[in-house]
Amino acid sequence: MKKQFRLKAAIQKDKIFPRLCLSPSLAGVLIFFLVPFCVVIFYSFVDNPINKEFVFFDNFISVIKNSAFRKASWNTFMFSVVTVPLAVVFSMLLAMMLDTKIPFVSQFRTSFLCPMMVPVASVVLIWQVVFHYNGVINQFLANNGLDRIDWLKSGYAMIVIVLLFLWKNLGYNMILFLSALNNIPQDLMEVATLEGAGEMYKFWRIKIKYLSPTILFVSVLSLINSFKTFREIYLLTDNYPYDSIYMLQHFMNNTFASLDYQKLSSAAIIMSIVVIIIIGGLFIAENRFGKDVEG
Repeated sequence: MKKQFRLKAAIQKDKIFPRLCLSPSLAGVLIFFLVPFCVVIFYSFVDNPINKEFVFFDNFISVIKNSAFRKASWNTFMFSVVTVPLAVVFSMLLAMMLDTKIPFVSQFRTSFLCPMMVPVASVVLIWQVVFHYNGVINQFLANNGLDRIDWLKSGYAMIVIVLLFLWKNLGYNMILFLSALNNIPQDLMEVATLEGAGEMYKFWRIKIKYLSPTILFVSVLSLINSFKTFREIYLLTDNYPYDSIYMLQHFMNNTFASLDYQKLSSAAIIMSIVVIIIIGGLFIAENRFGKDVEG
């Protein structure tokens, strides 16, 4: 009994130091994440922060009926639907191309990683120089007798933002896929080649099997980044951009500026629920697809 007691005491003593090390991080998460999130939930169910009278789901209904929120939600949804698959597919294709040992691999890889090292303000400045009404592209169009296009105040605005997103994020995603490709067992690929398997068969039956966790991670990362394009769009177009690039972040920023906390909180919770559902669906799809591939 004494030995067991001493053993338990020693185990408890060994746990004290790790807990002390973790306590600052846990306190930070509690103070800066969990408590504010609980406050947001509380604000979404009251009429205002002063009266604090519960109105249940009235704030959520008001937000859903708001035309600005619907427009921002639709634009954000379309932006994510377009950019996330493109970011996954293009970065995977670039990684596979670099994995074939083409010439100037280092220079090619560095060129795609450069946007990661450039501050957001500098990235926006480059895009303004290229897509401004008097910018490089319009100057080229004018020199060839074509009409100038106000890229950021026309139907082409979404295309400009999609190109900006891809240019900024493809490099990091490409490195993730390169790492995943390097982890594929080469002996397995050699056996498949000796057995007469074609490139498409090896891609769908072997490479995708090992790349599926990375595809999931890149998809989730790209989805999160697609919700974070507000900085670039804001620096390019200010608070109220062209209708096609008015995103949820614009709606929340403008709502916060008007001190409408209950509407802001309701919109934030709706957005969080949708993102959680989408990410959960991606995890389920990856699990099922992984099983199908293994089978």
